[in-house]
Amino acid sequence: MTDPLHQELLALAQEAAHKAGALLRDGRPADLAVAATKSSPIDVVTEMDIAAEKLITDLISEQRPDDGFLGEEGASVTGTSGVRWVIDPLDGTVNYLYGLPTWSVSIAAELHGETVAGVVAIPMRGETFHAVLGGGAWATGAWEGERRLTCRPAAPLEQALVSTGFNYVTEVRAHQADVAQKLIPLLRDIRRGGSAAVDLCDVAAGRLDGYYERGLNPWDLAAGDLIAREAGALTGGRPGERPERDLAVAGTPGVFEPLQRLLEDFGAWHD
Repeated sequence: MTDPLHQELLALAQEAAHKAGALLRDGRPADLAVAATKSSPIDVVTEMDIAAEKLITDLISEQRPDDGFLGEEGASVTGTSGVRWVIDPLDGTVNYLYGLPTWSVSIAAELHGETVAGVVAIPMRGETFHAVLGGGAWATGAWEGERRLTCRPAAPLEQALVSTGFNYVTEVRAHQADVAQKLIPLLRDIRRGGSAAVDLCDVAAGRLDGYYERGLNPWDLAAGDLIAREAGALTGGRPGERPERDLAVAGTPGVFEPLQRLLEDFGAWHD
């Protein structure tokens, strides 16, 4: 049995993710333009990122006014309930800007600092992934009903399909390209999808053997990390550490540790 509060938080996250996903999918203007930039001129925010975050925070605040928020587009409220919502209203903004389908809405609920519920909606796939702590990972999509997720069986690293992402700061992405160049001969192949939340869910669903990236923020990771772990994947950062901005790694039990060791050897966490 999962905690009733966790289930309540999950249901609210599902409602918010569904409504934000519909807004982003159906309300995308034909002349969508960049509204602002973040870490560099190519790290963009659109008007739809901002609108989706407002929809999510307004909906949750109406039902749980004492909760805190941490959102990519500026939502920051401490709260008094012990619950904090960690929100990426549009993960994969550049994909969205260009009309590519790999983007998502990611919403996680933390209770006293621990992630207890997470939802990642991928509207252009018609899929939604969710998990509560200790309750397994699940998805809905083109198939009938909810499907329980299990990561792929252990495979040797040389047969692993691994995804990654690249930072928008030129010096950082140049180093990331060097790391990827060293990794590629040691893997089956490498992918770059453009949404960390989607990549983590694809590890959970058995579509990837592993994933790593440097430079992620809490809102990129929170929901997808829980979903991957609840599907049986291992996640972490540098050896012995949790996923964080320096490095985030996820993988099947057979891939995670050798991938993590290689990333440490290659200095994936620094320039």
